[in-house]
Amino acid sequence: MFTNPVLDRIGRKYQKTVAQVILRWLIQRGVIALAKSTHIERMQENFSIFDFELLQEDMDAIKELDTGNSLFFSHQEASTVDFFVELINKRRNIQ
Repeated sequence: MFTNPVLDRIGRKYQKTVAQVILRWLIQRGVIALAKSTHIERMQENFSIFDFELLQEDMDAIKELDTGNSLFFSHQEASTVDFFVELINKRRNIQ
């Protein structure tokens, strides 16, 4: 996602990083974005999304990137649920 050429082009247009473009896109859609970082530079970057607004053409271009599939895991497969249940159980055993 962070190397996507469409997001990169939009970022260069606004002089923003791909991460900032993604966060701004979410904010403009009314989605609450929870960005996590332990690096002060990235935290500052994450807050620097309120000094620009994506044009509708850019919002539409980003929307077109949606393939209906997660980049991380399938939300439809039972094995995904099993994976998270296993993580929860491991965590319970640690605490």
